[in-house]
Amino acid sequence: MKENVTIYEVGPRDGLQNEKKLIATQDKINLVDAITSCGFAKIEVTSFVSPKWVPQMSDAAEVLEGIDRKGLVTYAALTPNIEGFDRALSAQATEVAIFAAATEGFSQANINCSIEDSLARFAPVLKAAREQDIPVRGCVSCVTDCPYDGAVDPTSVVRIAKALTNMGCYEISLADTIGSGTPDQVAKMLDAVLNELPADRLAGHFHDTNGRALENIVVSLEKGLRVFDSSVGGLGGCPYAPGATGNVATEAVVDMIGNMGYETGLDLKKLSQVVTFAQSLLQKNG
Repeated sequence: MKENVTIYEVGPRDGLQNEKKLIATQDKINLVDAITSCGFAKIEVTSFVSPKWVPQMSDAAEVLEGIDRKGLVTYAALTPNIEGFDRALSAQATEVAIFAAATEGFSQANINCSIEDSLARFAPVLKAAREQDIPVRGCVSCVTDCPYDGAVDPTSVVRIAKALTNMGCYEISLADTIGSGTPDQVAKMLDAVLNELPADRLAGHFHDTNGRALENIVVSLEKGLRVFDSSVGGLGGCPYAPGATGNVATEAVVDMIGNMGYETGLDLKKLSQVVTFAQSLLQKNG
């Protein structure tokens, strides 16, 4: 039996959020449906954030309400506060995600508050999610380097990952938000986190700005992680992380880990068609 690795597809949210021209709601729905057809168990569909700051996600409810849901597939939404959570719940998100930063500089730039204030904002979300039996996934941004504060001390990552876990997050996605992390940095960071949290509570989220994402995934696999975020076609980047040109491409991750002997359960033929479709949306929008 091959060991399973879960690919958490973030293209519809993280892949599209930074596009300047608005993509049609129906195109977003079609993208999620096409991704679903590939066999993904977890898809990050959209985010319930202020349209003022991320206008591309202003149709979050319409997208979630319009998709063709299949079986036990998780359809997640980013909800940075209780208002976003309430909207996601109304739109029938089956999982929500909250994002904290490992540095004060990125926290201020990304969500306009300190780390401690961000955790305080998340507390009502976790409470409401428990009451509604909605799983909450946590993400720690800038786990190796920050565009504002420079190199990140692994102890900062540990502190935030533990805080989110203690608040009730079932899994913590560790994000190299600007894609500048090296395998050595990632290994050192993971060793620190794994001293406090088990590998099965962690996921890797790597941007490929410097072309090291696949190497960083290999290191993470060696450390025991079995969940990785990726985006079809390598789409996406964070609007508050200069130089974050794109998430690691789903198809590249699936190909590499398949060659390493792991199983993803994904239909590669359908996945290649989705990559073409996703890239066509940006070309149509260009």
